[in-house]
Amino acid sequence: MNVQRPWRVYADTSVFGGCEDPEFAADSLQLFDLVERGRITLLLSDVVLQELAPAPENVRGMLARLPPMSLESVALSPDVVALRDAYLAAAVVSRRWLDDATHVAAATVARADAIVSWNFRHIVRLEKIKAYNQINLANGYGILTIISPRDIGYDIQED
Repeated sequence: MNVQRPWRVYADTSVFGGCEDPEFAADSLQLFDLVERGRITLLLSDVVLQELAPAPENVRGMLARLPPMSLESVALSPDVVALRDAYLAAAVVSRRWLDDATHVAAATVARADAIVSWNFRHIVRLEKIKAYNQINLANGYGILTIISPRDIGYDIQED
């Protein structure tokens, strides 16, 4: 029997909010179900926690229901800040979207298997994905898989 380690997936705040959006709810909830079942280890940074703080209780409650052993904290280390700043210097996004760049940098430095987001303007967009990954490679990191929760594609029938 081949037992696969849980995927390490960084989720930005939009994935939590997606649970309350009719267009995104099914896919966000499926992702969190995989976390609850131990198939995914969810990586979270302080930026996610700060962005969730003012969110409605039902959105914050999604985090509270996840098992602590399936969560991994990603520190906003000097390496994360330096990579984020490299994205800004290369104009991948403007300083106005600092938190979006920080999410991608945190996932990259943590060597996540993927970052998932519903942010199709600043994160999950081909030109942005290419730009982030060019900066990642130039700074000694690997390619980061950037997808929406819809694209996780984990075979949930297989147990």
